Amino acid sequence: MESIVYWINEIVWSNALVILCLCAGLFFSFKLRFPQVRLFREMIRLLFGTKKSDEGISSFQAFTLAISGRIGTGNIAGVATAIAMGGPGAVFWMWAIAFLGSASAVIEATLSQTYKEVSKGEFRGGPAYYILKGLKSRPFAVLFAVTTVVSCGFLLPSVQSNSIALAVEKAFNFSTLHTAIAVCLLLALIIIGGVKRISKVAEVVVPFMAISYIVMALVIIGLNISEDPQMFSLIFKSAFGLDATFGGMVGAAISWGVQRGIYSNEAGQGTAPHAAAAAEVSHPYKQGLVQGFSVYVDTLFVCTATALMILFTNQYNVLDEGSGFIVENIPGVEAGTAFTQNAVSVHFPSFGNEFVAVALMFFAFTTIMAYYYIAESNIDFLLKGKKVKYGIWALRILILGSVCLGCLKSAKLAWTLGDIGVGLMAWINLIAILLLYKKAVAIAADYETQKAAGKDPQFDSSVLNLENADYWNSKVKGDSTNK
Repeated sequence: MESIVYWINEIVWSNALVILCLCAGLFFSFKLRFPQVRLFREMIRLLFGTKKSDEGISSFQAFTLAISGRIGTGNIAGVATAIAMGGPGAVFWMWAIAFLGSASAVIEATLSQTYKEVSKGEFRGGPAYYILKGLKSRPFAVLFAVTTVVSCGFLLPSVQSNSIALAVEKAFNFSTLHTAIAVCLLLALIIIGGVKRISKVAEVVVPFMAISYIVMALVIIGLNISEDPQMFSLIFKSAFGLDATFGGMVGAAISWGVQRGIYSNEAGQGTAPHAAAAAEVSHPYKQGLVQGFSVYVDTLFVCTATALMILFTNQYNVLDEGSGFIVENIPGVEAGTAFTQNAVSVHFPSFGNEFVAVALMFFAFTTIMAYYYIAESNIDFLLKGKKVKYGIWALRILILGSVCLGCLKSAKLAWTLGDIGVGLMAWINLIAILLLYKKAVAIAADYETQKAAGKDPQFDSSVLNLENADYWNSKVKGDSTNK
């Protein structure tokens, strides 16, 4: 069975998907005129610019909900794995996919906001909704929704819980079974409360955990500040085959950098649009820009901090294409969280392991919460009426089972299952947003036109002749009635 899983992963994550991710990001960047650079200040301003409503959450809450999905195991164990499999050059390609992927994130979040709807007093949206309403293809939408329920409800949570279990076992000598029980009980208490409770938890936990981890990383980077030029030189040279040690790893660096970059920041994968749809905004492009900024926070801040800590301290191994090593600085240590734990422990031996384990618990746990919300949104899409509540309870059981099994299964199998989930969603979503990009570009142009005229942009879907933007149609009618 495991050999079949590995074979499926090789098909899903072929070079074709790597090329698609990079080219799609570059294409969207040109079409939107590089908003990740031009509108960077606007992204930050919009982050705190809206308030929550009865149906929706604030832009900042949507940002933290999306970040709770983006910042997770990929930022600690994923970066380490990318270095182990692709060498230091993989870090550069994580940066590249983050920069280009920011435009993909803007497109998918804008579309998600445009085609969102209200269900049981809460905003719902995501790729399934914009595929159905924008492309008018229910089979395509159902394919994405089913894939997402399977991926976020079963395949992806196990990666997060597996990393929690391994980190806690290394730091506190706590059994994986006890970790599984503790995580499942805590998760059950939160997910039963729905999106509002999840967003409230994420709003508090995400900034705290991200700031704490980044501060620790900055301290270590500061202690090694004289080595900064050397580390960045190593990353750039390795990325293009110019380093003597890692010269033959360009292909692996690109492949693993893009793969782990997307796993970490989720740009174009189709998960973050669900959180984007939940926000209360006056124009879809506002939330698109906020989500574009969240990719920067994930990869350019958190992943870079992890990578530099590992490289500064030489706490990494790099595998060759066979079963040997190109570099083996820490014999017997498996690629993953242990690289980061060792790196922090070099400077803080008394609590390094424990600090990374606690940070990872926060990172991974909030990611699991985000996965649950995403899967629930797609259950709501697939099932209508009374069937929805049965589907949601089945999902809760499924995700708790996945978390439990993830704590107990091998790391390699857990990561492979997660990679399959990410890859399948990325294939479907990237094709969808490439087919819908003209609508998103028109919405972006409408926002910038209003902004240039000195207005606070307000969206009217009828101006752009957008069909099936039901929420915005009703909102405009309601506003005119109130007037």
